[in-house]
Amino acid sequence: MASRIIVLGATGYTGRLTVAAMVAQGLVPVLAGRNEAALLALQTELGEGLRAAAVPDIAIADIADQASVSALVDEGDVLVTTVGPFATMGTAALEAAISRGATYIDSTGEPSFIREVFEDWGPRASAAGIALLPAFGYDYVPGNIAGALALHAAADQGDEVTRLDVLYAVRGSLKTSGGTAASAAGMVVARGMGFRGGRIIEERPGVRTWAAPHDDRSWQGFSVGGSEHFTLPRLSESLLDVGVYLGWAGGRSEQAAKAAAVADAVTRLPGAKSAWSFVSRKVVPGSSGGPDAAERANARTLVIAEARTLRGNLVSHVALEGPSPYDLTAELLTLTASRAQQGLITKTGALGIIDAFGYDDAVTAATSLGLVEVE
Repeated sequence: MASRIIVLGATGYTGRLTVAAMVAQGLVPVLAGRNEAALLALQTELGEGLRAAAVPDIAIADIADQASVSALVDEGDVLVTTVGPFATMGTAALEAAISRGATYIDSTGEPSFIREVFEDWGPRASAAGIALLPAFGYDYVPGNIAGALALHAAADQGDEVTRLDVLYAVRGSLKTSGGTAASAAGMVVARGMGFRGGRIIEERPGVRTWAAPHDDRSWQGFSVGGSEHFTLPRLSESLLDVGVYLGWAGGRSEQAAKAAAVADAVTRLPGAKSAWSFVSRKVVPGSSGGPDAAERANARTLVIAEARTLRGNLVSHVALEGPSPYDLTAELLTLTASRAQQGLITKTGALGIIDAFGYDDAVTAATSLGLVEVE
C-alpha cells in the first residue's frame, strides 16, 4: 500500500503494545519518537525473525518541534499517536495530520482534549477532508459500542430513549501505567464536561455517581467526560442525557467523587492550577512503564450501558467484557489503523467508532477483538 501507518510515541508503554500488535497482524508501522537509541532498540526487537521488508522503519520527531512532527506524514498516511498527556502534548499531531492530509488516530482518555478535538479541530478536519478518530482505546470505544447496542435494542422494542448511562470497570486488579497516571493528574485541573438537556455542558469530574447492576452485584463509578457525549447523540435524536462513569475506584467511588469536588475547589484559587501542574509533573512524570503481560492477563474490561425513557423506565441493559484495558487499546488502535490504511474510513471530521465503521462493522470488529456481550 502506498500509505503508511506511523506510530508517534512508539517507545512508550502504550506505543510499544500497539506496534507489537501491529507487527503481529502483519502491518509494517513506522516507529516514531524523539529518542533514536530507543527507537533502534525497539526496531531490532520487533524485527527478529522477520524478512527485511517487514521490519519497521524509524523516524525522529519531537512533539515540541511542530515541523518535525509534520515531516513524519504524507498525504494518505495514517498517524497514530500515543503521546500524552494529550492536553499539553496532543496538538502537534493534530496539526500535522490536518495540514498534511493524514488520517489521525489517538489513545487519549482526557475529556478536555476530546472536547477540543470534536469542537475545535473537527470542523477544520471536515473542511480539509480528513478523519480524526480520538480516544480509540479502552477510553472510550467500549462505551460507544455498549451504548449503541443499548440504543439498538431499545429501537427494536419501539422505545424512545432520552437517557443513556455507560460505566467503565475492570474485573481483577490492574495498576495504571505512568502515562495514564499523568493524564489523570492533568484531568484534575482541566475543564470537565457532560451532556445534559441535549447539549454539551461544563461539568467537573465526580458531579454524579452511578451504581450499575451486573452479575448480582453493584458496580459503582463517578462521572467523567467521554467521547460518548459527542458520538452517542448522533445515533438518536431523542437523547437528552448521556452519562459516562469511571468505576476504577469501585466501592470508593463516592469518596473519589468528593475528592474531585475538593480538588476542583482548590484549583480554582489563584495560581493553584499552575502549582498543581508543576507538582504533578514532578510526582507523576509520565511514561514510566506499566503492568506486564502476566498482570494484564489477570484483568478484564467490563463496560455496562443502560438506556431509559423520559419517565426513567429502563428499556435496555448491555454488559460487555473483553481483554485488559491496555491490550484492548493496542488492538483497537491496530484494527482502526489497518482499516484507515485500506481506505475503509470515508467520513471526515471528528468521529466515533460507529461513525467511522458503521454499526454492524463496529460490533463485528469489537467481537473480533474479544469485546463480547455477556448480558
